[in-house]
Amino acid sequence: MNIESKILGGLERLSEALKALLWEKAKTFGISPIQIQILLFVSNHKREICNVSYLAKEFNVTKATISDAVRILLKKEYLEKDYSPTDNRRYNLLMTSSGVELVHQLEGYADVFNKELSSFGEQELANVFNTLSKLIFQLNQKGIIQVQRTCYNCKFYSGDKIENHYCNLLNSKLSAEEIQIDCDEFEE
Repeated sequence: MNIESKILGGLERLSEALKALLWEKAKTFGISPIQIQILLFVSNHKREICNVSYLAKEFNVTKATISDAVRILLKKEYLEKDYSPTDNRRYNLLMTSSGVELVHQLEGYADVFNKELSSFGEQELANVFNTLSKLIFQLNQKGIIQVQRTCYNCKFYSGDKIENHYCNLLNSKLSAEEIQIDCDEFEE
């Protein structure tokens, strides 16, 4: 078996472990894993991208799937709609106070991963992060990952995507470890 296949198998196992942790939390709180992902996303991103269309792209599911999940979160009063002043059919999602409380309880669902990662050396972690961020960028360029808010695809980034990284928004050279995978200031 070649190294690429082994890496793919490893990534698949890690993905399954994350899904299992998500399901465990979902059962505890009586919501689905996609609902947890939506709550975590809305709590950590700008209001402008917290809408059904963007969430469907983000999680690579249909708008109908997101709409159903959002409907339940609205009903449970974890989210609320923030309607557009110009178009009553368009809205963004906002956290309610009970949604914020729930997110605080959900955020540590993958702490076991953080604990295990902390046992690796700094250079090992930097190498893994560098490889993952490049892989995400390449898969986005091929249309496999729909949404990507990493430095490599941002209008503020200039560099060679290898070792010379510069953010024109921050007017600062970036180290490989400072490359963002999910930047709030990202602009395509």
